[in-house]
Amino acid sequence: MGSENMTELENHGFSWKSLLRPSILLGLATLAIHLAAGAGYGFFRDELYFIVCGQRPALGYVDQPPLVPLLAAFLWKLSGGSHFVFELFPAALMAVTVSLSAEFARSLGGGRFSQFLAGLCVFGGGVILMGGTKLSTDVLQPLAWLGCSWCIVRLVQSRDERWWLAFGAIVGISFLTKYMILLYVAALLLGILATPLRRSFLRPWLWVGAALALLIMSPNLWWQYHHGWPFLELARAGAHGKNVVLPPLVLLAREVLLAGVLAFPVWLAGLWSFGIKPKFAAYRAFSLSYIVMLVLLVVLHGKDYYIAAIYPTLFAGGAVWAEAKVRSVGARAAYASVVAAASLFFAPFTVPLLSVSNFIQYERALNASPSASASEHLALRGLPQDYADMFGWKEMAEKVAAVYNSLPPEKRAKAVFFGNNYGEAAAIDLYGRALGLPPAICAHNNYYLWGRMGHDGNVIIVLANDLKELNAVYQEVTIAGRLDNPYAMPYETNLNIVVASGLKVPFPWERLKHYE
Repeated sequence: MGSENMTELENHGFSWKSLLRPSILLGLATLAIHLAAGAGYGFFRDELYFIVCGQRPALGYVDQPPLVPLLAAFLWKLSGGSHFVFELFPAALMAVTVSLSAEFARSLGGGRFSQFLAGLCVFGGGVILMGGTKLSTDVLQPLAWLGCSWCIVRLVQSRDERWWLAFGAIVGISFLTKYMILLYVAALLLGILATPLRRSFLRPWLWVGAALALLIMSPNLWWQYHHGWPFLELARAGAHGKNVVLPPLVLLAREVLLAGVLAFPVWLAGLWSFGIKPKFAAYRAFSLSYIVMLVLLVVLHGKDYYIAAIYPTLFAGGAVWAEAKVRSVGARAAYASVVAAASLFFAPFTVPLLSVSNFIQYERALNASPSASASEHLALRGLPQDYADMFGWKEMAEKVAAVYNSLPPEKRAKAVFFGNNYGEAAAIDLYGRALGLPPAICAHNNYYLWGRMGHDGNVIIVLANDLKELNAVYQEVTIAGRLDNPYAMPYETNLNIVVASGLKVPFPWERLKHYE
């Protein structure tokens, strides 16, 4: 490019130095680390389920709103089933989240150091970085919560009440990915009552924004109402048995681990400065909302990562405080370097950068337990749940197909795979189609609503080791194959592939229903 063209670009506001902004550099680094991941790993259990849900479009599903499943089905078709291409979307979203976290620090008045520190802490926050490794209902949450925080900041700075419209739009769209945004909004609005922004409750724009959010949410709310609010039933199951119940101090310790131990002083500084510093008095709601949500997690037995999406906001506030207090260039560089080094050191636990065998060696060298960070009551072995649930699905479909195709024609015509959970059923639906398998049936979550797909249950293929219940219901129960994947979740491997036929009693479909 000639010097005249470069000068013309600079005259129009473009500067090559802008490419060296912390937000750009950290966003690119986040994208790069995710692009380097995934060797030997496959689709996550929930991704398979989301794809199947999206292929059966609806305004809602038992366990989530519609946007992520519809997006998953679109990405599956667009990528042609390529895992690498499919994961580009969550990786890009996470890069944008890190980038905008740095820019959020700038909106609070922070300079280059605070921008770099805020983005770096988000990059190093394991639970946040993990969001870029798979498509999940959490993938938009950090970005959406940060967007809500940004609207509050712009409202305070500009005194333009129309920012409540943007706030409402973000809440509505985020709600269609995960209901958890309501927790942040409720806590944030309670916090706003303790700030001068409470005047907005007496003005029209906040209520117009609320109406916009409700309008966007209404199709899914109608679906939940029409189906008897199944998500509430599912949430109760999680709070009363499925989720690990953490004492308050243990929950606090887990929050420190999730957001990064060495970055803990930064978000703690953000919590303190938003809550105490006169400069940030108008943003006191950010600190108060965190405290409210933490209390609700304890009371409702929620999972520790449910409030992880607020950390980009707190990191930005803490980074701006640190920039004002720490003037030494050497001290700034030293702390940022330590945070960066720790981020890379622990990155293999949140992003699958290492092959499976190398990861297990790395885990053992650090004496780390795969169940140390588990949020559900599940038995684990070599791999943590987020990695183990990426293995065994295609192999499962292939072995089930081999059993199905070996059946006598009269049995094969009636046979159907019965999944113990939506992961098994979704794997059969996605990988088994090309192998000649009919759609699976399952009584777990939304599969229950899809019903028996025309099957009477007289011949089923199921994964099981304990055959007592099958023998009580069927005349003939035969072990026809075996699953044995060393890396899959323990309860999804070392299982018999069983063919059960000849019902003694009517197929107990309604009794098999389970929402969790």
